[in-house]
Amino acid sequence: MPGDRKIGVAMDFSKSSKLALQWAIDNLADKGDFLYIIHIKSESPDESRDLLWTTHGSPLIPLTEFREPEIMKKYGVQTDIEVLDTLDTASRQKEIKVVTKLYWGDAREKLCEAIEDLKLDSLVMGSRGLSTIKRILLGSVTNYVISNAACPVTIVKDPISHKH
Repeated sequence: MPGDRKIGVAMDFSKSSKLALQWAIDNLADKGDFLYIIHIKSESPDESRDLLWTTHGSPLIPLTEFREPEIMKKYGVQTDIEVLDTLDTASRQKEIKVVTKLYWGDAREKLCEAIEDLKLDSLVMGSRGLSTIKRILLGSVTNYVISNAACPVTIVKDPISHKH
């Protein structure tokens, strides 16, 4: 039911993840919903206190803290003005609650863990548009998440990079 849903958006700050964010805001988010920005870092955290977070991710980071470059620097995340503007606008106009959660490790596994950890009702993610060969060699995060997620997953494709 709108107003109490937990919507996750996989965010790596690429063009496709920004398109997924905008799609989730335009098509899913409704007044009172929670929008979880999920960012996966492949490298392990350096500080010993951060080692606690490798299993269950960082504490939830509210939008007010996500805006602060010095706070995000502690997590090793660069502030992205375009994403912040999108989230600020959506938070005000749609009256949604925005929080960020960081995980460290393999994106495929951590996204599926995030779904269960945050009890998401749905996950939205972008598609990088890998060729068939690259998908076979590298493995597709998208394919893995679709096959293993415990909630509905929406894949947002970049119309320009997916032209036939």
